[in-house]
Amino acid sequence: MATTATSTQSQVKVGNADTKIQSVVTDAGKDANGNRLFTTEVQRVNGTQRTTIANIDSKGKVTSTTNATADEKAALGDPNSQLRKETSKQINDAKVKNTLGVSTEQDKKALASASGSAAASNSGTNPSKDGQGGNTDKASQADFDKENQFKKGTRTSYSEKMVYPLDLKSEVQDVIRFSILEYSPSLSKENQAQGSDGQFGSNKSRVVTLDGGNPIIKGSKRIGVITLPIPAGISDGNTVTWQNDDLTMVGMELSNLAQGFFNNGVEGAERAAGNTMDNVQRGADSGDLQTAIKSLFGSMAVQGANIQGRGFGAAFNNNLELLFSGPNLRSFVFTFMFYPREEAEAKMVRQIIRAFKQAMSVKRSKTSLLLKAPHTFAIQYMTAGQKSHPYLNSFKECALTSCSVDYTPDNTYMTYGGAEKSMTSYRLTLQFQELEPLFDDEYDQIDKNKDTFIGF
Repeated sequence: MATTATSTQSQVKVGNADTKIQSVVTDAGKDANGNRLFTTEVQRVNGTQRTTIANIDSKGKVTSTTNATADEKAALGDPNSQLRKETSKQINDAKVKNTLGVSTEQDKKALASASGSAAASNSGTNPSKDGQGGNTDKASQADFDKENQFKKGTRTSYSEKMVYPLDLKSEVQDVIRFSILEYSPSLSKENQAQGSDGQFGSNKSRVVTLDGGNPIIKGSKRIGVITLPIPAGISDGNTVTWQNDDLTMVGMELSNLAQGFFNNGVEGAERAAGNTMDNVQRGADSGDLQTAIKSLFGSMAVQGANIQGRGFGAAFNNNLELLFSGPNLRSFVFTFMFYPREEAEAKMVRQIIRAFKQAMSVKRSKTSLLLKAPHTFAIQYMTAGQKSHPYLNSFKECALTSCSVDYTPDNTYMTYGGAEKSMTSYRLTLQFQELEPLFDDEYDQIDKNKDTFIGF
């Protein structure tokens, strides 16, 4: 019987919820080289109930179970999440090692490998070798990573304490907060769905959440934060596209024949054909068929003439219906007025405007062969106490598509005296667009469909 070891329990933040977890590590025997293998079940603890939310194989590959929530799946897919980091600690803690008899360096490497820990490096071999004994797969990845780096001088960090006005008290006043993020492509290696939960394409969630009171997108890197008063004129508009679509009677009957064949083969097609003939007979009995045929030949004889309307006061039934066509992306416009009152505040206004402008600028790869996406933004309305505002809309990750600055909003050129020479006022207009459409299931990520937030 396989030996198992249960770790100590830990409390972690998953989404907006505090979740207690534990790891159950199993000694899975040895591989062909005599190295020990370990597998792990990650369990959610709720009182006396233990629910497995993920399985980790001996190589550290994490597979979510159907019991995992959307937030848990996102955290499990992010190697830098608190959940993943705590799981790795649990697997490697002393209690587990003592129970499983992990004492040698080789055993410790095997256990670290099963947790996805960096301590497992160089513990295995890769069959893909080049003539120099190197790893060609790693070399190709290294070349790609080198090209994928930013050109020297590209800014990758900003202050997280950019605030206007300087005496803004976010702990007692509602504010809007912008986190600057490094763009994470949907189909990058770390964002590709693993297929364990029936997910196609990307598993990247672009719903804005909070981390330490600042907006964040799970799995993305925050590199700066700007806090401003909530401006006037805020609004949102959710739209989807529906379009008119028509289908002739002939087309409808052909569709019925096709569906009959696909659903029930030849027998289904024959049944659909029989129904079509019955419809034709009923049309003939009512006189509608004769009228339709007469108007059809009349229209053929007189090109462009509406014979149905002129001769019979009728039109062919086009079976007009409004059909769903697709989602749309939301846009948001914010306008901020800045009136620096002192030298320090003037410098802060300059820093904030500069941050928005530089973050939205196009990046270049290290060799300038590629143009890379600008930084993106996680936006959130915040209530006093650093919490998401439940009565204002939520956001998904946004791109800053337009940044315009009016240096003379009062229609007069005027600067302060002194060394800084700041303008006396600025009008900053920002236009954002979300990177992805909204989907129904994403409302569940906000409040578990308890209607405690207004939603997107």
